Amino acid sequence: MAFNITVSAVANRAPPFARKSLPLAVEVSSLDTVLDLKKKIQAKIPQFYTSRQRLSLKSEKKALADDTKLEDAGINSGSELEVKDLGPQVGWRTVFVVEYAGPFLFHPLFYYLPRLFYRKDVVHSDLQALAFAMVEIHFAKRILETLFVHRFSHGTMPLFNIFKNSAHYHILSGLFLAFDLYRPAFSASSRYVKGTIRSNPQFLLICAALWTFFELSNLTTHLHLRSLRPAGTKKRAVPTGYGFGLVSCPNYLFETLAWVVVCVMTGSWASYLFAVVGAGQMLIWALKKHAAYKKEFGKAYPRRKAMIPFLI
Repeated sequence: MAFNITVSAVANRAPPFARKSLPLAVEVSSLDTVLDLKKKIQAKIPQFYTSRQRLSLKSEKKALADDTKLEDAGINSGSELEVKDLGPQVGWRTVFVVEYAGPFLFHPLFYYLPRLFYRKDVVHSDLQALAFAMVEIHFAKRILETLFVHRFSHGTMPLFNIFKNSAHYHILSGLFLAFDLYRPAFSASSRYVKGTIRSNPQFLLICAALWTFFELSNLTTHLHLRSLRPAGTKKRAVPTGYGFGLVSCPNYLFETLAWVVVCVMTGSWASYLFAVVGAGQMLIWALKKHAAYKKEFGKAYPRRKAMIPFLI
């Protein structure tokens, strides 16, 4: 059964392109979802695409989820809803590619053009060559995972956030880490490297092996998480198996351990800074995901920590 509802802007603050169209009368069905309603609003105001819209019942702050049926939300004939403009949006996949592309592009500049940054040529040590390979492979892997492995719960985010999110990677693991790793102090002739354990082939081989193990372990957990979410859905099952027996987010654990290897191998202050900040952020994400898993699966969710086995 079809009926009409009214959609107005929150506090009459409609975006410029919608000011003449709001308030808006929309014909809906009780079986329509909130997303269906958003699509009907977009049909009337083409620039107001669905990911820019945040719908709520009039005078209520809580947003209505896209998959909620209108009848389940108590919306019927004559109901009044408010729409908030979330501003220009960008896809999460694009956000992650931009984040990871920064370090991936910055490191070759510092590695191959040292005179541009240090005003002298640098004969790279095996330590620098290995660190460079690790960083490039890591971020190439992250970009490929974003394009072909990850599935996202949310389609978009505010466009401005892409600059905020990218700063962490572009500055800490891009500019800072590249500038520190490839400078003359880490070169083949430097006292910091020459004749020390950092020039020992066996030490470098062990570091490379450990780093590879943690990176492949991280990839394994990402592939497992992908297998739990069918394409085009937000459904997920309890993650089990490799790493998940100990923590809810072994992908974060393995990534942290991979960067710990880089820190120990190089001793770079920039690598420690990036590792600490990155681990702290991943721990926050892990705690949120752990809580979400426990809420969603209840007693069916196994006892495990969020990210650090036996501790947190």
